[in-house]
Amino acid sequence: MSEEANNPPKKNIIDEDWKSRMETEKEAARREKEKTSTTESESSADRQAPLPPPTLSFLVGTMYLQGTIALGMLPNPMTNKQDTYPEQAKHTIDLLTMLQEKTNGNRTSEETEELEAVLHELRLAYLNVPKK
Repeated sequence: MSEEANNPPKKNIIDEDWKSRMETEKEAARREKEKTSTTESESSADRQAPLPPPTLSFLVGTMYLQGTIALGMLPNPMTNKQDTYPEQAKHTIDLLTMLQEKTNGNRTSEETEELEAVLHELRLAYLNVPKK
């Protein structure tokens, strides 16, 4: 007798129910992943602090911060090092001076005092920076 007679060919039985369950599970996992990524992006947007109102004081403060970093008074947040960049500091001082001239007569007394104090401090610090 031949082996084929003893061992009939195997039939592949495909469980259609199993296939459909797998597809359903894959689709559910995909939806859950989309839901999670959407929730994460929404929650990161919710965690952002509200922006301050756009005021002259805020602009002057921002430029002052740039100037202090350029003068090595504060560490650079990108490198965490206190390097000096005299050209960048001079540019910031020049921008603040231009802002002072262009807003002359349109500032409150508090804004004027703040701008003058910031310029005075940055100019003194600039004079003390060793030139490369």
